[in-house]
Amino acid sequence: MVSISLLGTKIGMTQIFNTQGSAIPVTVLKLGPCFITQIKTTSSDGYNAIQIGYLEVSTKKLNQAELGHLKKANSPILKHLKEYRVTSCENFKLGQSINVNKLRVGDLIDVSSKSIGKGFTGYQKRHNFSRGPMSHGSKNHRQPGSIGAGTTPGRVFPGKKMAGRMGGCKVTIKNLQIIDIHDNNDLVIVKGSIPGKPGSLISIKRKENI
Repeated sequence: MVSISLLGTKIGMTQIFNTQGSAIPVTVLKLGPCFITQIKTTSSDGYNAIQIGYLEVSTKKLNQAELGHLKKANSPILKHLKEYRVTSCENFKLGQSINVNKLRVGDLIDVSSKSIGKGFTGYQKRHNFSRGPMSHGSKNHRQPGSIGAGTTPGRVFPGKKMAGRMGGCKVTIKNLQIIDIHDNNDLVIVKGSIPGKPGSLISIKRKENI
């Protein structure tokens, strides 16, 4: 078992209708083409993995170390690099192109992306706390209430649900079904929603026997 992994961009959401006339919410993804920029093996690095690159840019966008790394792999100038573990590296070679041709309609994929940042939020929005009474004289409308005991332990335990930064972190949605594939434009349509806003970088992973 190896993992078919690709980098891409979230295009946006829409809906399609099946043969029964039901509306299905879908997300349109542009995946690849990606290029293998590095191959790691057990003998040289202690584990098997491939590094793939995505999104061609001008040489001005990268520094000399990054350009040298890509030149060694004989690959285009790529902005994003990501490493994926594999069980065997026999079927991969440097500079090899990976696109949506290996994906099939009906496959289940895991999609990872950075969620939309919400900024500094309060308890109700961040942790779904219930509000306090709204009657006259109440001073506890959207406050947290008690956050711990006093003398013992005399501190707030780490991990306490409190106000703070919400969103803007990596989120993975598993087992999203591929509804349709457009090979000519490298577009994949999956059922349901994925994290991130349109234009954000995404990473997908699927299991396959080869």
